[in-house]
Amino acid sequence: MALLSKGGSPGDADAPRVVSEETRKERVDRELQELLQGLRVALPGVQVLFAFLLTVPFASGFARANQFQRHAFAITLLAATVSSICFIAPAAQHRLLFRVTADQELRTQIKEQLLRRSNWYGITGTASLAVAMVAAQLMLVDFLFGRYPAVTVAAAVAFLATWSWMVQPLLNRFGMRRVAGIRKGNRSGRAAAS
Repeated sequence: MALLSKGGSPGDADAPRVVSEETRKERVDRELQELLQGLRVALPGVQVLFAFLLTVPFASGFARANQFQRHAFAITLLAATVSSICFIAPAAQHRLLFRVTADQELRTQIKEQLLRRSNWYGITGTASLAVAMVAAQLMLVDFLFGRYPAVTVAAAVAFLATWSWMVQPLLNRFGMRRVAGIRKGNRSGRAAAS
């Protein structure tokens, strides 16, 4: 665990500052818990959507759905299924791998593998959830108002999900890498100058 002490920047005497870095095991445990917590937040929404979709074909109004709307429904149901599987997989795998060995180093390696795999499950689940939400909007708005409004609403939902769930975080990620590279370059330049 990282140790903290008072006194960050010269102007901020009460700001905590890191004295030592967390160990590899502590980092892996923390990151795995953060990832599982994030998936626990998304999972109820996916489960509600999935449960609702399972009832739709049995509703009396579904008989009026045209072929396009039925295809959109099938895509929505499939995407919600994939999203549910992806969001549940890390917790299920964690349960199966928990206490696999008493060897601490091996446990940390197994958790790191689970963390990398679960990160991809989370990304895939999020992308599948976006597809399910867009297809659901397409199907419902087409059913209620027609094709043009449906395509417009679905495109807006697709843009919003893509921007807020994927593009914006990736821009931040690339920006952080660029800043880290500049800082690293500045440190190397200062070290060479001394």
